[in-house]
Amino acid sequence: MATGGILMLKGIAASQGIAIGPAYLVKETGQNLPRYSLAAEKIPAEKERLQRAFSATQRQLEAIRDSLARQGGQQEAAIFDAHLLLLADPMLVDAVSAFLDQGLNAEAAVRDAGENCAALFAALEDEYLRGRGADILDICSRWLNNLLGAAPSPLDNLGRPAVIFARHLAPSHTAQMDKAKVLALVTETGSRTCHSAIIARALEIPAIVGTGSFGQNLRDGCTVIVDGDAGQVFVDPTPELLREYSQRQQQEISRREKLGELMGLPAETRDGKTFQLAANISSPGDVERALANGAQGVGLYRTEFLYMERPDLPTEEEQIHAYRTVLEAFPRQPVIIRTLDIGGDKELPSLQTERELNPFLGNRGIRLCLARPEIFKIQLRAILRAGTAGTPWIMLPMVTVPEEVWRTKTILKEAESELKAEGLPFTSAYKLGIMIEVPAAAIQARFFAGEVDFFSIGTNDLIQYTCAADRTNEKVSRLSDPFNPAVLNLIAGVIRAGHEQGKTVGMCGEMAADPLATPLLVGMGLDEFSLSASAIPRLKATIRTLDSARCQELWQKARELGEGRQISRLLEEQAKKQ
Repeated sequence: MATGGILMLKGIAASQGIAIGPAYLVKETGQNLPRYSLAAEKIPAEKERLQRAFSATQRQLEAIRDSLARQGGQQEAAIFDAHLLLLADPMLVDAVSAFLDQGLNAEAAVRDAGENCAALFAALEDEYLRGRGADILDICSRWLNNLLGAAPSPLDNLGRPAVIFARHLAPSHTAQMDKAKVLALVTETGSRTCHSAIIARALEIPAIVGTGSFGQNLRDGCTVIVDGDAGQVFVDPTPELLREYSQRQQQEISRREKLGELMGLPAETRDGKTFQLAANISSPGDVERALANGAQGVGLYRTEFLYMERPDLPTEEEQIHAYRTVLEAFPRQPVIIRTLDIGGDKELPSLQTERELNPFLGNRGIRLCLARPEIFKIQLRAILRAGTAGTPWIMLPMVTVPEEVWRTKTILKEAESELKAEGLPFTSAYKLGIMIEVPAAAIQARFFAGEVDFFSIGTNDLIQYTCAADRTNEKVSRLSDPFNPAVLNLIAGVIRAGHEQGKTVGMCGEMAADPLATPLLVGMGLDEFSLSASAIPRLKATIRTLDSARCQELWQKARELGEGRQISRLLEEQAKKQ
């Protein structure tokens, strides 16, 4: 896209920040791989060559994982545990061997098998699993480099700080980047949930993904501006635009310094209304970052990552260790542990779930847990046993009807009775709540409020289920609008229903971190915001500029509007006045 004579690329804002510098274009490799047929007597030697490259790839992935773990990046290190599992997965290994048995050389066998396996993942509906196709291509690229004796990373020759442009940037390359030399990342493909985006956010490097083709006008060394907040890249910017963004960079540095000064202050409006700011985490390795950013507990512990990065189910003892580590870090603050939220097309070999035609409306979340009570009970036992270290709040995902809560209470009582009979220490001082992400549960919130201790609104799914629009599908994502009046009225209704019966109501979806939405949520009376740790200081600063009475007036104005765009404009105008 050309804007006033300047080439602008537009993509998905994957990691915040502004970068200015020269472009570095990563060259595509593997276009001229050798491809030839082998005589039968040469196949054994080719298999040995293949195995040597396989072993080298394993060692490299283990080294990356161990390096990340030593640096405290447990979640990022777990990505490479998953890569090691994918490398050894029979689906890939057997496919490579089959091509080799047919007389194809090792390089061609790895490439063809990798592309076929990646295509299977790419066809899945779930965004997370689609991203695993890119992981397979990354693994096979490293395997090929070891066969060819090539450099393992395209960034090894990066001589000066630059903005990296690539069609696809593998997670292993992202994890090994020299942060001092990488100003920002821009890729033609990818999503916010791809592993490279996750690592970029962890390293606090601005990143934009999914721009589509860069075109012919992007050149090595040309000056670019990356706006990681807006998802925009400016190529060959004018002096005026450079000055504007240089000033914004300096303002961002000053803003971060000021945010640090808020660490010991409460998230309190100017008229004295206080809010709880908690962190979303995926593993115990995220705790340090949550504490460093002033999190007041954990608002969403995604326990499915304990299950997803391994070939078998975690034992009760393994789960106890993970949960206790988090609870010990927040001994007097809530730690909301979401029970296993998986199913549909999030297939785990250890669970042997069936494929479904419409997985997002299928056997997932609490539905799957109740269908597999033997697995569910182990998790609940682990939470109860770990609960002696803190204050566990158990949260059930994808709840639709009260019966799901009743059945969970029965299993919890069974778990308590078993632990008591076994003489094992556990807590009975837990709280039980539900994630409100199904419109049916939102509409019936007042009935659920009598059955549980708290609500947490999961806006990501609530929005797409209410609007019947997949937020990852670019053709309809505009309809998945957090400011759609129907969505806002559901949220306000859930808050009201919870408060009428004295129950805490929080929010753990992406909307909780949206500064544009903050005044509305304050006006509705939301109690708790749960978001990524790095976003907590910015949200606290926003809340401290607000007046809760005026936010209530703003919500009353917004609810009179009939369209999401009208509400967005109202909020944008309000933000300019702050």
